[in-house]
Amino acid sequence: MKTNVLTLDAKKAGDVDLNDAIFGVDPRADILHRVVTWQLAKRRAGTHAVLFRSEISRTTKKFGKQKGGGGARHGSRKSNIWVGGARAFGPIPRDHGFDLPKKIRKLGLKCALSAKQAAGKLIVVDSVEMTEGKTKALVEKLGKLNLANALFIDGAEVNANFKLAVSNIPNIDVLPSQGANVYDILRRDTLVLTKAAVANLEERLK
Repeated sequence: MKTNVLTLDAKKAGDVDLNDAIFGVDPRADILHRVVTWQLAKRRAGTHAVLFRSEISRTTKKFGKQKGGGGARHGSRKSNIWVGGARAFGPIPRDHGFDLPKKIRKLGLKCALSAKQAAGKLIVVDSVEMTEGKTKALVEKLGKLNLANALFIDGAEVNANFKLAVSNIPNIDVLPSQGANVYDILRRDTLVLTKAAVANLEERLK
């Protein structure tokens, strides 16, 4: 499918042919959900922890008499029934990540790209190169493109001046093509790809 290529000043700069096998896939909510869940699980720190009985230094002297106390025969003060005692079955440091087949991850990225294209939320620009890293200048250009919530994906490397200018603008993100992922694509309203990003993504997902 053909789509227009714009400049950052919202002027037409030709067109580009998008691969239907990547940008024309029927989006599947189940695949998108699996990939996003996998991504968010991987980024969890998993450093939560509690103190267990072996990690607490408290007396093990017998508490009270063997009989006549009217309660259970408690021994160690490390038990979880005492204030300041250990936790029972509490969380321990662990990795929350899980495996997801590579073909599912690839299909998820195709679905995310196709969903933006089908919704008319995909814009292709010739490049995002800027001579100066001025936020004010970039805000004016984004206004011409009617972008208030967007993800820019550039080629192998992001233009340094563009990256500097965009860093102070809320709800506008930028990634190199290798960092393109389902979660970041879906969390922004509009997806903006450079021609280099289109070429790299088609090579990556073919």
